[in-house]
Amino acid sequence: MANTADVIIIGGGIIGNAIAYYLAKKGTDVIVLEGSDHIGNGGSSRNGGGVRQSGRDPRELPLVMYGIKNLWPSLSEELEVDCEYHQDGNLRLGKNDKHKQILEGLTERAVKVGLDVRMIDGDEVRRINPYLSDEVTCASWCPTDGHANPLTTTLGFYKTARKHGVRFITGEKVIELKKIKGRLRQVITPNNIYEADTVVVAAGYESKEILGTVGIDVPMSRVLIEALVTEAEPHMFDQMLGTAEADFYGHQTKHGSFVFGGSSGYEAVNKDNGTPICSSITAPCICRGIMKYFPDLADAKIVRTWAGWADQMKDGVPVLGNVSEVPGLVLATGFCGHGFGIAPAIGHELAGLIVDGKTSIDINALRYDRFKAKI
Repeated sequence: MANTADVIIIGGGIIGNAIAYYLAKKGTDVIVLEGSDHIGNGGSSRNGGGVRQSGRDPRELPLVMYGIKNLWPSLSEELEVDCEYHQDGNLRLGKNDKHKQILEGLTERAVKVGLDVRMIDGDEVRRINPYLSDEVTCASWCPTDGHANPLTTTLGFYKTARKHGVRFITGEKVIELKKIKGRLRQVITPNNIYEADTVVVAAGYESKEILGTVGIDVPMSRVLIEALVTEAEPHMFDQMLGTAEADFYGHQTKHGSFVFGGSSGYEAVNKDNGTPICSSITAPCICRGIMKYFPDLADAKIVRTWAGWADQMKDGVPVLGNVSEVPGLVLATGFCGHGFGIAPAIGHELAGLIVDGKTSIDINALRYDRFKAKI
């Protein structure tokens, strides 16, 4: 009986933990299997902490809008940790006509979904954030966006899920899924066989290989993204920042340090058996970009850099929900490097799907079935 549950979740990141927490609140017996030795070892501990709606594909906007309105404001109290949630807006910055066209397109599509976001010029950008350079000529401005601490938030979901009876098993790498009488029933690791009525795969890029054992091919690749954190600086601003081409993002934390992330545009060459490691090219590239946007940070000292894999879906949005070909299978993967901010809504809605058979937000546009051949 120790290896059986109502639901088995594969993946101990913030997505898996959030699903586990909301399931446990509904009285569901849950086991979470994490392949590494640490909870949140993947993208959950290697991201910039954005809790944003702007810049997203319209297909996932309803989910993240629901989470920001209904879940994030009270999450620290509910999880009994300081998630360091700030809702002070998001400036998505542009410097030229190409950037302006990108931002206008993103803004127009978001407004159609009902998001409060608008285009502003460089002068208004600097009224909101006077530390930005004159090179910034335009931006999209979403006042309800923000940022939070990925580490404490992931830990909060984990600790509170455990209080509700969820069993977490680390160092338990899943190597196979197995159907019995046409329905997914077993999760196999090198040393154990687990059984459940429902299996949720929320293992980032590793989901691709796991799902392949039951014939499900998720069109996903992995992209190396790097980030850096500075020494604590005097308080400058509270907004979350990004750029039109999504090559740079960042914010100032509660403690004064800045967390910035981005990429160099070069293809990463990994020399450490698949472990995400930093490149000597990327961090200097990110820093040069930062100084163009924020001249006042030119002398800020970097204390740490890190890298992580983003599970990049072919069409830029995650796969969520049931899979018609494999009864008993639920997907929650392919978040394309922006799964943190949407995680509470994912947990809340997929728990409803599993227990009640329905969601309050329509997720049909994000289902795996969207990749079926059109006849």
